[in-house]
Amino acid sequence: MNTPSSAQTLPLGILCGAGAGALWGLVFLAPELVRDFAPLDLAAGRYLAYGTIALALFGRRLPSACRALGRRDWRVLFWLAFFGNSFYYVMLSMAVQNGGIALTSLVIGFMPVAVTIIGSRDRDAPPLRKLAPSLFFCMLGAFCIGFQALFQTAPTQGSASGHTAFIGLLCACAALASWTGFAVGNSRALGRLHDVSAHEWNLLTGLMTGAQALCLLPVARLVDPVVHDTHAWTKFWVVSIGVAVIASVCGNALWNRMSRLLPLTLTGQMILFETLFALLYGFLWDWRAPRVLEIASFGFIVASVLCCVAAHRRPVIDTIDTVVE
Repeated sequence: MNTPSSAQTLPLGILCGAGAGALWGLVFLAPELVRDFAPLDLAAGRYLAYGTIALALFGRRLPSACRALGRRDWRVLFWLAFFGNSFYYVMLSMAVQNGGIALTSLVIGFMPVAVTIIGSRDRDAPPLRKLAPSLFFCMLGAFCIGFQALFQTAPTQGSASGHTAFIGLLCACAALASWTGFAVGNSRALGRLHDVSAHEWNLLTGLMTGAQALCLLPVARLVDPVVHDTHAWTKFWVVSIGVAVIASVCGNALWNRMSRLLPLTLTGQMILFETLFALLYGFLWDWRAPRVLEIASFGFIVASVLCCVAAHRRPVIDTIDTVVE
């Protein structure tokens, strides 16, 4: 009786997805802001801050939240924290530093295709033929960004060429696979858990990722033994804490809220907002206007989201039949 209708959850879920994308898009700028530090350093710093903030926000509620999880839930939490945070951010940072923001955004832009196809196997998902227009526009948008980034972009702060761009492409593909697995697993974990809120699950993920960052820190120092001055370390920790608060705490909270409001097939499309905002921030960072193909990609990505939303809208006659029953 008190379950929200799809007419209520759809707009709210989309707004949460757009907000998460706007906050997550800032993550693409972090490796450019502190290029003197290795990706392992960036991941360790960000997630140490994330874990500390999560612990502070939990306070006295931590023991009760931990008791609500079974052994299976802890295993799931460990792998979600690893693939959705630790490993993903290392690969993303390497991709940005080697291939640039535009190239990395291109590859991550394929994520909705993968998540939507996986989610189309769920029981209540729309048939794949209904999702075909959305996937078509998504692939067109990603192709436009890719062609622009790989073949028509002169070297700038956010671009690269030759073998460096190829390394960035490989790292971005690894990040794509990692976060696709996280998006699917996290959505299904939230659907299964009833005694843990979306906000608590986000904070638990932060605690688990913080624990992994403690193990990552000595490895990062061995890999990158460069001595940095006080100014560089101050900038590093400002960026790390800023990304932890904006992207990990606030962005993840919006994403988890959205994951409980939208089906998995539509959840995948919401990742496109991260691509849109990452590209926008990249243009501002390079201090240039988008090129023709980049403008076209914006249009295709927006069309992809609109088509996917339309595929999830139930016909009026079905809604009336449900109410009558």
